[in-house]
Amino acid sequence: MWRPWGNKKTPAPIRNTSSPFSCSSFKDVQHLCAEGSSPSLSPSARRTANVFHRVRIANSLLRSWAPARPQPNGKFPVSIPDSDKRIVVYFTSLRVVRSTFEDCKTVRSILQGFRVSIDERDLSMDSRFLNELKGILGKSQLTLPRVFIGGRYLGGAEEVKQLHETGELKKLMEGLSTAAPGLCGVCGGFRFVLCDECNGSRKLYTEKSGFKTCTDCNENGLVRCPSCFYAPF
Repeated sequence: MWRPWGNKKTPAPIRNTSSPFSCSSFKDVQHLCAEGSSPSLSPSARRTANVFHRVRIANSLLRSWAPARPQPNGKFPVSIPDSDKRIVVYFTSLRVVRSTFEDCKTVRSILQGFRVSIDERDLSMDSRFLNELKGILGKSQLTLPRVFIGGRYLGGAEEVKQLHETGELKKLMEGLSTAAPGLCGVCGGFRFVLCDECNGSRKLYTEKSGFKTCTDCNENGLVRCPSCFYAPF
């Protein structure tokens, strides 16, 4: 056999670079992937079968560890229970990363313009929101904001802005609870108040055990506002 392209005067034969094993049918693949090794196989064939078996097991493990892939419509097959009538937004109010802060600000402004009920979960106010979001999406590396509408995952800033520009976002608001007018009279719209148990100090004192850390509040000595927040952790 000769090379199809090249010097016509001095053609060079193509060396056979194929492996000694040839898998020409599905029967051969089944045979190699079978559990164990048949005694009738030669040592080289038995080693090849073991390699195929290990590769098959490794691929199965990788598929089981892989995070959930998006569906064709771009949404993840995840949801938040008991939130089918409202919007849940995971965001940060810190300005450490300017682009992230601007994205969070823009998304909140867009959603608030529809005058619907929004559960805003600020990760900079309570780190438990981060663990909550990781558990929902099954990811350890996350970007903000993250938006859920009617209990279903919608996406981040780009998805919200694109849907808003096309008018599709307004359709998703149908059937959601309307927002209460004005700011909350208890927290003033901050969504958190000082813990009643420790008064924000994060420390409690008892005669029996002395000082101990308060377990009713977060790391800032705050608790969710009982007036405008929803279900507890």
